[in-house]
Amino acid sequence: MAFSFQENPSLPFFLFFLCLSTVSAYTNTSRNNGDEAVRRELRSGRCNWFRGNWVYDVKYPLYDPYKCPFIDPQFNCKKYGRPDNLYLKYRWQPSSCSLPRFNGLYFLRKMRGKKIMFVGDSLSTNMWQSLACLIHSWVPNARYTLLRQKVLVSLTFEEYGVTLKLYRAQFLVDLDSEKVGRVLKLDSIKQGRLWRGMDVLVFNSWHWWTHTGHIQPWDYMEDGKRLYKDMNRLVAYYKGMTTWSRWVNAFVDPSKTKVFFNGVSPTHYEGKDWGEPMKTCKSQTHPFYGRKYPGGIPMAWVVLTKVMRRLKKPVHWLDITGLSQLRKDAHPSAFSGNHPGNDCSHWCLPGLPDTWNILFYSKLFS
Repeated sequence: MAFSFQENPSLPFFLFFLCLSTVSAYTNTSRNNGDEAVRRELRSGRCNWFRGNWVYDVKYPLYDPYKCPFIDPQFNCKKYGRPDNLYLKYRWQPSSCSLPRFNGLYFLRKMRGKKIMFVGDSLSTNMWQSLACLIHSWVPNARYTLLRQKVLVSLTFEEYGVTLKLYRAQFLVDLDSEKVGRVLKLDSIKQGRLWRGMDVLVFNSWHWWTHTGHIQPWDYMEDGKRLYKDMNRLVAYYKGMTTWSRWVNAFVDPSKTKVFFNGVSPTHYEGKDWGEPMKTCKSQTHPFYGRKYPGGIPMAWVVLTKVMRRLKKPVHWLDITGLSQLRKDAHPSAFSGNHPGNDCSHWCLPGLPDTWNILFYSKLFS
């Protein structure tokens, strides 16, 4: 299955411009041989990892949700009563090659002493917890330290000195409390000072830009010196992501820090997007099968494409939108521990974010 991500000429104008020695030696040899096998796999073949289809794989899932201590109730679908299991058994298969298998030991050895920070909204939380579980499944008895603060979570696998950080910043740009109320500042990233010094940064943002009413977390948007009660959300997103791109250009040293952006994560609230107008993600048990997803690519994806093209520093785009659109079956829906109602925005763990992390792993080490 191949996706054709083409720009729509009818889009608004701004979108287009916008150990003893013997034992030690044996152990090191075994590790080196194992690591070399992984390196060969990561080097083997070049293709578009983001175009393909979902296939049933009896070896999935990649970890047991009851044995991973890092999954929030919001994403732990089995614990909160999801009765079906088929959604756990799908593996992403690119059209003209195979993705490398995730190897947690290789990850820890390669990243020894390094810091990886995920920055974004609850989809970043989804991805961070997935990566923590994938690694933990390879070293279930490893000592770790988990620290939780208001906007920062830090998990360190102590033997390796590998730290996975999660910084909560739904918009990447600043959201400040001022006399007039809560102000979303489209041209400011003061909090970016806390992201510097990382070896790897993985960004994400879109989920919260569409919120309105009582779940909208700002009262005004600020662009330059002007306050706006509201504006077109795609325009606002473009402005905010442009500010983020300028931050990357100004403050990231590519010789010290690798930067990734996890693309727009889709929702499945409206069944018309996959040809079932009366349905949502609730009770879905299979991915969408078809040559082309009927709902088309989200407009936010188009905006993000424009922003990415203007970056002067290297940023690895994890283009997960198309492959994630197919997984209408992979949301918590009613089986969430602390998200009442029908959650068709986030993803069960184990589940789709594991594939995001396999793609991240492949890009990071290939």
